Formats: sequence, C-alpha cells, structure tokens
Amino acid sequence: MGDFTIELANPRGFCAGVDRAIEIVERALKQYGSPIYVRHEVVHNRYVVNDLKQKGAVFVDELEAVPDGCTVIFSAHGVARVVQDEARNRKLRVLDATCPLVTKVHTEVSRYGREGRTVILVGHAGHPEVEGTMGQTTGPVHLVESAENVDRLNIPAGTPLAYVTQTTLSVDDTAKILQRLRKRFPAIEGPRRDDICYATQNRQDAVRNIAERCEVVFVVGSTTSSNSNRLRELAEQSGARAFLIDGADDIDTKVLEGINRVGLTAGASAPELLVDGVVEKLQANGGTLGDASPPLDEGVAFSLPVQLRT
Repeated sequence: MGDFTIELANPRGFCAGVDRAIEIVERALKQYGSPIYVRHEVVHNRYVVNDLKQKGAVFVDELEAVPDGCTVIFSAHGVARVVQDEARNRKLRVLDATCPLVTKVHTEVSRYGREGRTVILVGHAGHPEVEGTMGQTTGPVHLVESAENVDRLNIPAGTPLAYVTQTTLSVDDTAKILQRLRKRFPAIEGPRRDDICYATQNRQDAVRNIAERCEVVFVVGSTTSSNSNRLRELAEQSGARAFLIDGADDIDTKVLEGINRVGLTAGASAPELLVDGVVEKLQANGGTLGDASPPLDEGVAFSLPVQLRT
C-alpha cells in the first residue's frame, strides 16, 4: 500500500449541544446516582451511548418504561408536547437536554400556530428531532423532504403559511427547497435566522473544502446521525469516495490502495477519541498526517439546566 496524506477537516466532531447533553447525563448520574433514565439516544452516537450505559444511564424508547419518582432526561433532539405533559403529570424529575437551537425551532412552531398559520417543516420523516418539532405544533403542519414534495402540497389558496427546518439538514439542499417554497407560496413567512445550526453549517463547509482535494473521505459518525449522513453525501457530491464509519474497525483498507490523499471528519455527535483511532489506523497503513490541529473552538457554549449548576 502506497504512501498518502491524511487531511483533517476543521471544525469537526462535538458541537455545543452535544457537549451539553452528555454533560447533563454525567452530572445527573453524579448528583442523583444511577439509574438515570434517558428517553431515546441522548445523541446519535453508538460509542457515546454505550459509554453512558456503562456509567449507569438507562435508555428507553418511551416514558412508560421509566418507574415513578425517577429522573428522566430528554435527548438533544427534543420531544413532543405530549411527552412533556406526560412527564409532568407523572411527576417525574425531568432534565431537558434538548439542544437550545432545537428549542428555538419549537418556539417558532408554537408562535406560528398561535398566529393561525399552517406550518411547513423541512426535514427527514422519522427523525426524532422532526417528531419532536411536529409534536410542538398547535395547528396544521406539513412535512416536506425535497423540492418535489413542495409541488405536491395540497394547501388551499390564501392559507397563512410559515416554514421551519430541521437543524441538521444539508445547507445546499435546504436552500433549494426553500427557494421552491417561496416561489410557490410568495407570502410564506420564515424565521429571521436560518434554523440550520452553526455546527452543521461549519462542518459542511469544512468537509467540502477537503473533499475537493481528496480521493477518499471518511466521516466518523453513526448511521442514525443526520448531520453525519449529510457530511458523507456532501463529500461524495464534491467528488470523493465517501464512507460513514463508527470508528477505525469499519475501515476497509482496500479503498486506500493507489490514493494520494485521504480526508477525515466527524459528525457533531462523534468524540475526537474516535477520530484519533482512525488516524492511527490510517498511519499504520501508510498515511502521513498533515495538520494535526485539534478541533476549532467555535465560540458557542450552552448553559446547563438550573438543577445541575453546582
């Protein structure tokens, strides 16, 4: 196998919302002891979830699996209003790890509903963030996943409309969908600032930058992670062969044969430890690391729930 250069995308890996969600679970375990129940994967990364399980977190699909009087954490993706109500009615101790940028979308959706607007949500069906956001609406809501979906919307003329988006979408694809929405519904309202989060945007810009120079790009992230999947797609669209991997063990070394440059990035819920492991495996197979800069500090931090600020 020949020599090749390893190029790291920057920024990569953990965002402020993921940092906060993991810290909420770890602090809750220290403060209240195990078990601490977490509704759905707190963040979409297999390594992170397994690590928290070993520390005493119990992951459940629904609140009915949480015994009375226990502590439950809502994942970074957010939950529907009925889930919040159920937890309140059962008097569970709730720690909300919903990313504040997702909460912003929830607030927008609620406001549009109060204003009597029908909401169009741009996002991926079945994703927990989308389910949580749709569950925050107080009026009609339509989900669109593509520009073609916009053409199929059956909404009576004159209906007051507004749109919001999932925070982890492809920036380019979303721009096309919103362009189609505004063309079909010129009076549609939207948020003053884009709902796609800073971390998604920054990681997409960074992977596009390296993918144009690399024959192969590895994206460290789990298959359930929306933003990691978008990074893989974007690297492919930029001309590289791109692979989504959970870690070093997932690398097929055959793809390294005869190449000059390998790109490496990580989704917003993937720890740098996994990136380090991939670098080591690539180095063992002929890779030389170019710039080994640590992940950039993006200057964003979110405060913890008041119960955990000790």
